[in-house]
Amino acid sequence: MKTDKIVIVGGGSAGWMAAATLIKTYPDKDITVIESPDISTIGVGESTQGQFVRWTKYIGLDEKDFIPFTDGMYKLSIQFTDFYKKDSGPYHYPFGRPHLEDENDLVFPTWYAMRSFNPELEARSLVDLTFPAQKLWSKNKFFDNEDDSLGNFKPDVDGAVAYQFDATKFAFWLRDRYCLPRGVKHLVSHIEDVPVNDEGVECLVLKNGERVYADLYIDCSGFRSLLLGQALNEPFTSYEDFLPNNSAWACQIPYKDKEKELELFTNCTAIENGWCWNIPLWTRIGTGYNYSDKYVSDEEALEQFKTYLSSDKMIIPRSREEIETYKFRNLKTRIGRHDRIFVKNVMAIGLSAGFIEPLESNGLFSVHEFLFTLIKIMSRGEISEFDRLWCNNEVSDIFDGFAKFVAMHYSMSLRDDTPYWKDTLNRQYSEKIGGGYMDNQLYRAAAYSSAQRKFFDVWEPHYNLFDGVLYITAGMNYKHLVGGDLFDKIHYDPELENKVNFVYDKWKERAKQWEKAADNAPSTVEYMRNKFYSE
Repeated sequence: MKTDKIVIVGGGSAGWMAAATLIKTYPDKDITVIESPDISTIGVGESTQGQFVRWTKYIGLDEKDFIPFTDGMYKLSIQFTDFYKKDSGPYHYPFGRPHLEDENDLVFPTWYAMRSFNPELEARSLVDLTFPAQKLWSKNKFFDNEDDSLGNFKPDVDGAVAYQFDATKFAFWLRDRYCLPRGVKHLVSHIEDVPVNDEGVECLVLKNGERVYADLYIDCSGFRSLLLGQALNEPFTSYEDFLPNNSAWACQIPYKDKEKELELFTNCTAIENGWCWNIPLWTRIGTGYNYSDKYVSDEEALEQFKTYLSSDKMIIPRSREEIETYKFRNLKTRIGRHDRIFVKNVMAIGLSAGFIEPLESNGLFSVHEFLFTLIKIMSRGEISEFDRLWCNNEVSDIFDGFAKFVAMHYSMSLRDDTPYWKDTLNRQYSEKIGGGYMDNQLYRAAAYSSAQRKFFDVWEPHYNLFDGVLYITAGMNYKHLVGGDLFDKIHYDPELENKVNFVYDKWKERAKQWEKAADNAPSTVEYMRNKFYSE
């Protein structure tokens, strides 16, 4: 199959990211994006993972161009509040690696040994003691590695930063400032019909009767999945048996005190039937409630969301009078994925391929990772059935692995205050998501199982000492034996406690130095204003 002429159905973040990636990689190809004037994008706001920065660097984006246009903000971490138990408080999953004294520094095993000898140490101390950037986000302060004004303190934020921005504005920016100037064609028209033949999609019939032909069709039509799902009837497998959150209320709220509320992380707070997000952008906060309509009606969920907005779970609670002025949108999501993502001459990207749920900011993650897979198989010039098979295996592994990772945030919870959380505590997790992209990480995190629930079957404790999954297990107070040989020594080496506590004292002193340096850093508002928003 040739790929000289490519048509992308649907705009939004996925469509224009696809166009940008393809025109960057293959500037001589004929690429067209078709958007319907009658269908709006989801566009509730996007919080990204650190891998998104890799994609921006690949296509050559300058953050000083797109951040001001998209209301963008830096993001250093994800905070999970009350996921372990009700009112248990927050823990963080930071981006990047912990601070190392040298390449042989065994951060995770050392910290677990510290907790063994110092039971008063909270789970959140792992991040407090090993991430300099924690001192920044906890104080709403920021500076980057280019800043020499604070002496030798260099928080590892280079390569450990993600973004938060307005998704609709980002799509517009990619369209107008990147794709169209590089030759991508833009066609605004509703697609009336999608005839198919043995090769896949034959053409796209537009509202005016025009027929558009292509070698390769990229389906970015959102949950409608116009090409892959509707035209080619590719089966869809739901994941709601282990990821039941299929609905959301979303709204945008103004700042009351920007210095306090403009945080450098996405905040996720577990409540009765799911969790609420807070995504701070430059001019406003995007917030919402992700829940399961199997446990609560939409009307009840909206009331629970409003109660959250007026509670002390917010940095500054909103009054009920203020809340009633907000505009709330109700969204229904389709949890799962199509069995194959690339079928005949159609590949789906974004929501048309599948959706996990918003936890861990995975929406755009699948977009750029699927696109990287696509451009790999296009590099041979033409696409064979073997290429499609390889692509489907690759993207399925990526998707299923992330689904497993997201499910882990629920499976390890000990909340039991509502039927929703009781079911989470006892849910049997399906073996059909076994295997995948995250397996190498999850194998290293030990056997997650208990009398109440079974998540994984057989896990080998081959630990990668920088796996992000270990921050989740630490935050959930799961005391698996990271570095089992070290823990064996705890029982037989009487000198180990002295050695571990020597390191503990050293880490505490180091953290005090980080905190002192952070105190002298500019506020996040001041930093962002000076770097991006001064004009």
